[in-house]
Amino acid sequence: MLRPSPSIFVLATCVALGFCASLQAVASFGTNPTSIQMNIYVPDKLATKTAIIVALHPCGGTGPQWYASTKLPSYADTNGFILIYPSTPNSSHCWDVQSVGSLTHGQGGDALGIISMVNYTLSKYSGDPARVFAMGGSSGAMMTNVLAGSYPDVFEAGAAFSGTAHACFAGAASATPATPNQTCQMGLEHTAADWGNFVHNSYPGYTGSRPRMMIFHGLADGLVRPQCAIEALKQWSYVLDVPWSKNVTGFPSAAYTQEIYGDGTKLQGFFGQGVGHIAPVSEPVMLKFFGLTA
Repeated sequence: MLRPSPSIFVLATCVALGFCASLQAVASFGTNPTSIQMNIYVPDKLATKTAIIVALHPCGGTGPQWYASTKLPSYADTNGFILIYPSTPNSSHCWDVQSVGSLTHGQGGDALGIISMVNYTLSKYSGDPARVFAMGGSSGAMMTNVLAGSYPDVFEAGAAFSGTAHACFAGAASATPATPNQTCQMGLEHTAADWGNFVHNSYPGYTGSRPRMMIFHGLADGLVRPQCAIEALKQWSYVLDVPWSKNVTGFPSAAYTQEIYGDGTKLQGFFGQGVGHIAPVSEPVMLKFFGLTA
């Protein structure tokens, strides 16, 4: 007697549930100066104004690994947004957040390859250019800040989990745990104005809106010190022109203190007591801030 193959049962199950999407590699997506790689997750049902989230892996990781590390795919299924998972094969799989190319609008580096992925996705899936976001952990969080600084015309908001400020690694040979100069990740300090100028100089003459930002960090992080998050918040507070207004304890969980800047719609910080590296991704908080969930 012939027996149906397991793949038929899998297909029947996903059809019944309505979720058949899977992570897919994209071989060609446009300008790619550093030969980074693209994977994409497109849910079976897209929202009318389809949002896009660029999800950036930490050092030593890959896009597919980051895909499996958060609950974002299930939220994409429910809410109809697309997820882009870039991967870098360079510098021990750590993102180029230090080169002039990545830190200058339209000039190259890993950042420009990621922008090509966004443009490819917007075109192929008729995405909403007003609803493009970035998030990442560790090196991916650093790149999230870099993208927000170098490409404010592309991203509406970003969420950085255990990263560093935009241009913190500027001029370094690389941005890995083995980089000889560890000044940045040990908590390099600048004035808010100096940090803000790094952002403004990444896209001279730009006068449009800037991405809204969330900064998450663990107070027990010994790899990327908590001061790094303080510096990033100084930077975005200056750029977005929103001063600190209040702290809220116990949100999103008992270990955390939430820092509100202005009315909280443009900039928020989160510091977790006893939380190491990398601060866990808080999907519900992030997606609500992005405006993708209620």
